[in-house]
Amino acid sequence: MMNRILFACLFLAEGSSLSCRWMDHKFRQHKEETLNLLDTMAKNSTNTTEVEVTVAFPNHLYRQVSKSSVEDKLAFTVQILEEVAALFEEDHSAASWEDSTVRNLLNIVNKQAEELHSCIGSHGHKKKTTKLHMYFKRLSHHILKEMDHSAEAWEVIRKETKAHLMRAEQLASSLHTAH
Repeated sequence: MMNRILFACLFLAEGSSLSCRWMDHKFRQHKEETLNLLDTMAKNSTNTTEVEVTVAFPNHLYRQVSKSSVEDKLAFTVQILEEVAALFEEDHSAASWEDSTVRNLLNIVNKQAEELHSCIGSHGHKKKTTKLHMYFKRLSHHILKEMDHSAEAWEVIRKETKAHLMRAEQLASSLHTAH
């Protein structure tokens, strides 16, 4: 009986470490793919007018979470990815991007969120940061909706998304050195 329990514990421990190995090896690769897709979108962008960003980037939230536990950092990164995916699921027909590029971006971002969430483990709760959610809601409302989902509005969202993905990579890198 003790051998079975020991075996079960070893099996569960191995399974949880396997899911986080994905973060160590694949997260950075997928981050590079998403940044490349975002850069491709910029090259395909036909707009020339610069729009002032009326929603301040939440640097304070990144600073705050950088001092948090590994689980909180993972949950925050997962939330960033989910919020980005929700933005890009909005009407982007006015943007001059290829639909396939947006679909690829969404597939990769959703895959990253799913895999990182598995690193939190079953004991980890998926804690949402309300202030981060409100920030993305403001992007959706004050940038996209108020500007009628225009190409200019989408260019702002593309730039903001790129900044978030780069900051998420910094969080993930700190996790890599933490374990």
